[in-house]
Amino acid sequence: MASAVVMATSPPFTLDAGTAFSLAVAFSLMPSAQILAAYALPKSAPRKLYLLFLWHAYDFLTHFIIEGSFLYHCFFSYAQLPPQTADVSHPASWGGEPQAYLFNRPDRRYGALYSQGPMARLWQEYAKADRRWGGADLNVISLEILTVGLAGPAAVYICYLVSKIANTTDENIKSRCQSRLWFTAIILATGELYGGFMTFAPEWLSGSNALASDDPVYLWLYLVFFNMLWVFIPFLILYAGFQEISTAFAIKSPSAKKTR
Repeated sequence: MASAVVMATSPPFTLDAGTAFSLAVAFSLMPSAQILAAYALPKSAPRKLYLLFLWHAYDFLTHFIIEGSFLYHCFFSYAQLPPQTADVSHPASWGGEPQAYLFNRPDRRYGALYSQGPMARLWQEYAKADRRWGGADLNVISLEILTVGLAGPAAVYICYLVSKIANTTDENIKSRCQSRLWFTAIILATGELYGGFMTFAPEWLSGSNALASDDPVYLWLYLVFFNMLWVFIPFLILYAGFQEISTAFAIKSPSAKKTR
């Protein structure tokens, strides 16, 4: 008989020292991105370039610092389960149906829940809203490997291209960097949207058992606000990329050349 599904339950939101630290880390990344933008871009940079740099700086800081720490704790933080005895079965079998385990180690439990590190505390806090992030959910880990390994460097590259465009007067360099910028930005925005969908779609399809939506802070701040940023802004970037492509093709069209 299949085991019963246990819905996620979390203690009510409390602003203790650990929670304050976690939120401070999360909200410190945008000011950090603004400092990077002030350093990398001239004051005369067009607003569109400034916003592109600002978002992608915030993006790679989030991927490397916050999500990178998630992967670290998934791979290196764990609790060793006690061995099986003659009268007590192995604890790995207590969860009901057999399942896949990280590194095929059913005798261990990996994840931020099993660490005392400061960044582990951040993920322990977020896991109150989505408990998958406290352990080593293989679907989430797979997505985060791509996010940290590919999306993070892509965001750094976009910031480099924006800085290059904003700090040069050479039109040839600007043209080359513009094409690379929008090509990379469109790919990254598409990947961010796909990653967000694949993070939550399996959970929605299985009844949202890992999500704790009964507390308004967990629902609206942790689940909605922190995740919807990576929905709305990638869509805006895709729209801006569409405009850039449309303009480029319009300039090259025969009718446009005749009117010039």
